[in-house]
Amino acid sequence: MTFIIENWILILAALVSGGLLLWPVVKPGAGGAAVSTTEAVRLINREKGVLVDVSEPAEFAAAHAGGARNVPLGQIEGAKGLPTNKTIPIVLMCPSGTRSAKAAALLRKAGHAGAVAVAGGTAAWREASLPIEKAA
Repeated sequence: MTFIIENWILILAALVSGGLLLWPVVKPGAGGAAVSTTEAVRLINREKGVLVDVSEPAEFAAAHAGGARNVPLGQIEGAKGLPTNKTIPIVLMCPSGTRSAKAAALLRKAGHAGAVAVAGGTAAWREASLPIEKAA
């Protein structure tokens, strides 16, 4: 008991850091929906994944990942630019990763089990030195 009283700050720090490590696991909507840029490239290259940017057309024209299709978030449900085969991975991206996470959740709900968002979006893609395109 003396140990706990004398070292309460260390115990508190350990509990807080443990809680912060567990937060992404228990956070609602987490469910493995976000992948790193490395995992996204693997899905695209090895599993024939489709890269879809859910940005608005003006944002897409300013900068997007090389080879990405543009399907704005508001049009994601029932969009013709998505694969009809629901087993094909769909890698979703937006400038920050927020809208793409929402799109991934919508697509998983619609039966696309392989729909994932790129954590960090286009910014993370750029930081990983992956190809970025701009409209001419």
